[in-house]
Amino acid sequence: MVTAKTQDKNKELIELDHKFVNPVLARQAPIVAERGEGSYLYDVNGDKYLDFTTGIAVNNIGHCHPKVVEAVREQVGKLMHTSVCTHHTGYIELCQKIASLMPGDLNSVFLANSGAECVEGAVKLARYVTGRPAVVTFRGGFHGRTHLCMSLTTSKLSYRDMYEPLQPAIFTVPFPYVFRSDFPNDPKKVLENCLHEIEMLFLQIVNPKQVAAFIVEPILGEGGYVVPPEGFFKALRKICDEHGIMLIMDEVQTGFGRTGKMFATEWEGIVPDILTMAKGIAAGMPLSGFASRKEYTSKWDAGRHGTTFGGNPVSCAAALASIKVIEEEKLCDRAHKAGTDIMNRLKKLAETHKQIGDVRGRGMMIGIEFNDEHGHPGKDWSEKVAKRCFENKLLVLTCGYKGHVIRLIPPLNASDNEIDEALKIIENAVSEK
Repeated sequence: MVTAKTQDKNKELIELDHKFVNPVLARQAPIVAERGEGSYLYDVNGDKYLDFTTGIAVNNIGHCHPKVVEAVREQVGKLMHTSVCTHHTGYIELCQKIASLMPGDLNSVFLANSGAECVEGAVKLARYVTGRPAVVTFRGGFHGRTHLCMSLTTSKLSYRDMYEPLQPAIFTVPFPYVFRSDFPNDPKKVLENCLHEIEMLFLQIVNPKQVAAFIVEPILGEGGYVVPPEGFFKALRKICDEHGIMLIMDEVQTGFGRTGKMFATEWEGIVPDILTMAKGIAAGMPLSGFASRKEYTSKWDAGRHGTTFGGNPVSCAAALASIKVIEEEKLCDRAHKAGTDIMNRLKKLAETHKQIGDVRGRGMMIGIEFNDEHGHPGKDWSEKVAKRCFENKLLVLTCGYKGHVIRLIPPLNASDNEIDEALKIIENAVSEK
């Protein structure tokens, strides 16, 4: 802990950051992290923070898991990079492993570096295979910050504003966001309205024969950790089948155990045509990918898509080790049970704190939505609670179109004591005037 007599290294380094780092790169917590271990981050002063951000759902098995560290160290000493000049064993083994985890027969995998890259690749594949130009997205979705991906993104204006003209042939329909709908107590009605909007899109704006794909997150991420009503994805799958449209499930944030299943798509038992993945795949190493059916990817000529660094040997080694940890430690089951307990406790807190409008989520992907005194999105409350959590050494993030939702993204292997510690801090932060 920094006192008046000690030197605040955070302050010194952040001053250098302001001097040399492009200010467009936003950071939330005003600390400089030096190391991580399990559920904790340590700053350059040696202060310890319980991390319920996990690098935005990246460190699914905590910071620097020993088995991943060991795999990375071993791989660095053997082979670090080949690009497309040769094959390498890690790429092949990881694609085989991912294919074994996929719902249905998504057995053809491409590896890249980031969520935006895998989304770009997925859309390119859908357009190429179908020969159609249009893509339909859902309001509140976040798919990345490249030019195509921000054109697909509507979670917040700042991701798109001042970058026009955006990519053409992209159409947006409402996501079934029950809590902020006209029917907050009738999920079925909200779902019906959403499906009606899709029908009207096809009747008034774009011919479904021109639509290559729908792209959708199983749970809105940046858009507010919004869980859609049951039946939404089965209905969407049916619409796609009726019109020959490909369904892309964007599991960049929801994948690899985060929601209590290896992939959130499994909750409704549907099989998409393409599934994108990133964040939690490699325990912090840069890696992403998308999986589809061989019947589609076999139509994609070699060289039509590619990457220099994607699927590098070190990241593949980290991913194989991380997936093994998730499976051996049964972290999907752990996320489901612990996440349910967390939500139940937060819902009890909401009963006596009217500023909490909604608590929702799946597994360890949990949103706390705040209201102001008029029942409108309560950004002041979310920022106040996040600040109080930070002051008590708990890191959390906000999200939602007005930043009015706090999202909890703990490591899937966070202990009961760590979870209890975090919830006590949150309960105190919400209860302060």
